[in-house]
Amino acid sequence: MVFEHFSPLFPLNQFIESFIYYKDYNPIHSVDRFLPDANVNIVIDLTDSPKFIYDNHTLKEIQACKRVWFSGIRNKYITIPSGRDSEMFIVNFKKGSSYPFVQMPLNELTDIVIDGDSIMTKKILQLREMLLELNTVQQKFICAEQYFLRTYNNKLMVNPFVEFSVSTIMQNPNTTSLAELYNKVGYSQKHCIKIFKEHVGVAPKSFLRIIRFQKAILEIEKGGEIDWLNIAYESGYYDQSHFINDFRDFSGFTPEVYLTMKREFVNYIPVG
Repeated sequence: MVFEHFSPLFPLNQFIESFIYYKDYNPIHSVDRFLPDANVNIVIDLTDSPKFIYDNHTLKEIQACKRVWFSGIRNKYITIPSGRDSEMFIVNFKKGSSYPFVQMPLNELTDIVIDGDSIMTKKILQLREMLLELNTVQQKFICAEQYFLRTYNNKLMVNPFVEFSVSTIMQNPNTTSLAELYNKVGYSQKHCIKIFKEHVGVAPKSFLRIIRFQKAILEIEKGGEIDWLNIAYESGYYDQSHFINDFRDFSGFTPEVYLTMKREFVNYIPVG
């Protein structure tokens, strides 16, 4: 399997966490449940075969994705191909930082997978064609970096409120008080929620829930003896009941069942 990632230089690194390329991943299973991770991505498929989104329960195909698609932040899990026989180039945005690239409210794209050219113009398809012509992974990374700099350079403006709010929640999800956060930035709660939803895709309360869930996931990934009560507390939950309810909402499993099903990639659970 080929799996490589690349971190772009300034100013792109304020908005894009990494470019990811993978090929020749051939797991036994064919379908994954992908859990909410607060990320927004552009997925560029370098093969000609469509990829499908499946019904979470019946696993029937409900949407075909071709060439390039944009995947918004998610409040709920989604069922997707496992990556078998795929060649993918993924643009992984920093949390809360994809707004300059779409120039539309991100909450209109929440829980949605949509053709990339429908919101990013046909130029994103030109990037795919350029990537297909290049032989090495490093050449593909440099090509993508130059493309995004050339296409979006005059739109790369950081929103100070969003940057501060997202970083505060991510650094301290177990102790963050949204009321205190609103007071620190000097905006009304209503205005804070409006800006946050437009730039991140969900309200601050929903984002905090996802980040707390992800903190629990990472605690579980550390391995060793599991203390569920301590994981719940360290992740910011009032009690184990709230922890289990949130975990089931975001994954469809109890924490104990998740532990038995997880594999090598965080947030991807084999289901078919």
